[in-house]
This record gives sequence, structure tokens and C-alpha cells, in this order.
Amino acid sequence: MKQAVQGTTPAGAYSPGVIAEGRFVFVSGQASLRDGAVVSGTVEEETRLALANLGAVLAEAGAGLEDVVRVGVYLADIEDFAAMNAVYAELMPAPLPARTTIGADLPGIKVEIECVAVLAEGGG
Repeated sequence: MKQAVQGTTPAGAYSPGVIAEGRFVFVSGQASLRDGAVVSGTVEEETRLALANLGAVLAEAGAGLEDVVRVGVYLADIEDFAAMNAVYAELMPAPLPARTTIGADLPGIKVEIECVAVLAEGGG
């Protein structure tokens, strides 16, 4: 069983999030988009907006950043790791989720962040 979750306006043919088996929330890569349009800025600004968008999708699913168990971060320039990580550390609550960060060829954005969260029993 799966249920699509909105929360943001996708820039392509995908759901911003999906709830699977009633408890697992898979959030598609979120970037510095507002209403489907890129909002360019520093890597810090783009990380803040990507995490805000991630939070919006999670909220629509009945979850929050505190429910995230795994994160994937994609950086257009891996040299931006420290700047991204500073914002990430400021905004992600403890205990921090498992995370992978990799360099990627991103289309006109500096950072993209995806995650998996777990809803509380009976959540969603």
C-alpha cells in the first residue's frame, strides 16, 4: 500500500513524497524550489530552503524532521560540504539520522536532499 504526499510543487513527473505500508515516508529529493521554480542562492541558503521543503512534505505526511531516519544529500560541488553541513547540523534535531553525502551533477541547483522518515504507530 502506498499513498502520495504533496507538500511542495514538483518540477517533474514524481510525487514529493510517498507513505508506504502506513509508516514509512519516502521524500523525493528537495531543492531550492518555490512553486516549482528554482530559487538560486548560496549553498547555505539553498540548504535551508531544501530542508524547509523537506519539512513541508514531511508535515503533509504527518511527520517532522525529528522522524527522519535516513538522509541523502547531493552537492553540485563537494567543496560546499562544510557550509551545507553547518546549516544541516543547525536544523536537524538529535538524534541525527544516518546520512550519505555525495557530489552530483545537479541541474542549476547547489544541493538536493532526500529522506526516509518513520511515522509513529497509527500515524499518517
